[in-house]
Amino acid sequence: MVVLDNVEKTYRTRSGIVRALRDINLHIEKGRFIVICGPSGSGKTTLLMVIAAMLRPTRGTVCVEQNDLYKMSIRDRARFRAGNIGFIFQMFHLIPYLNVIENVTFAGGVVGESKNTAKARDLLKQLGLTERVFHKPAQLSAGEKQRVAIARAMFNRPKIILADEPTGNLDPENAASVIGYLSEFHRGRGTVILATHQLQAQKFADRVIHLCDGSIDKHS
Repeated sequence: MVVLDNVEKTYRTRSGIVRALRDINLHIEKGRFIVICGPSGSGKTTLLMVIAAMLRPTRGTVCVEQNDLYKMSIRDRARFRAGNIGFIFQMFHLIPYLNVIENVTFAGGVVGESKNTAKARDLLKQLGLTERVFHKPAQLSAGEKQRVAIARAMFNRPKIILADEPTGNLDPENAASVIGYLSEFHRGRGTVILATHQLQAQKFADRVIHLCDGSIDKHS
């Protein structure tokens, strides 16, 4: 499902070369719930973005569904990502001038199309946001914003959801709800790759991967 071979990511800075990922070899089977742990700066976000076809590695190959992501053209990679991968950001990244339902249908490529609107309403109902469909992001709580972000990530019925610290800005109750929604997606045979500091997420995991200084702990 997801295979990384000898993946490295380096950045050139004024103070020298930063190795964000170091010789990552990883095989994640379809339908798994994977939790990635590690301190800030350990490479969690970089790893997710590489898997999500958002960030080209400096070296190595990344295959998802038997597709070598970085051999694709930019357009084909974007199309593949839209159809197969949902991404949940810690800071939500909702579009401030669009309301809730428009933010969700934006993932479908055409805001306002009736079939997209109906699908979005159904998702928002499942996430307890029926009364918020016409609210703008500024009118929502942090927990509501994250649920909108989850709905957007799920809108295209992806095979994989990648979540980057999705509970980092939430209180314990809302954090538990987010983990619950991801677990439900997993029970529906979806693959979840979650970067988090939340220990409670580990009880849902098939595997916990520990990152340190850009490398996978061999005991993970």
